Amino acid sequence: MAGSAGLQADESMFQASLTPDLAVHSRTTQINGLSLNIWGENPQSSLNIGFVNGSTGGSQGLAWGLVNYADSYTGVAWGLVNVSREKFFGWQHGVINYSQGTFTGLQSGWINVAQNFQGLQLGFVNYAENLNGVQLGLVNVARNNPWFNEFPNKLVIGFPIVNWSF
Repeated sequence: MAGSAGLQADESMFQASLTPDLAVHSRTTQINGLSLNIWGENPQSSLNIGFVNGSTGGSQGLAWGLVNYADSYTGVAWGLVNVSREKFFGWQHGVINYSQGTFTGLQSGWINVAQNFQGLQLGFVNYAENLNGVQLGLVNVARNNPWFNEFPNKLVIGFPIVNWSF
């Protein structure tokens, strides 16, 4: 049933959760507003604040917590650890940033790891399987950089300070 804000029955403007199964709304409810979590997990288009923030499906917004994880996310994730499984478009900032699928944007932190990365990695250690962009840091590794193919046994696989592949 639609509410006064035009929300469907499986949507809400607010979520508060101790765990994904102990929350005001079920984990399948779309949150379009504010989510406050000890550990929360919902599809969302919202400001997500908590210790552990999980975003399922195609979500978007700002996640601010100790740990942020998402399936597919557009926006900003600030935390100690940020993880994206499928796609991320935006900015991950934390101690450790990890993207399994496709990442487009900026990763800034101590350790940045991505499978398919397009944009800028800024950190102490930057690693990308497939880089289309620039890495700035103490250790920078782009596995697809064709320059590395010229070395015997691929002994050199990265550059200090700056690395790129386009």
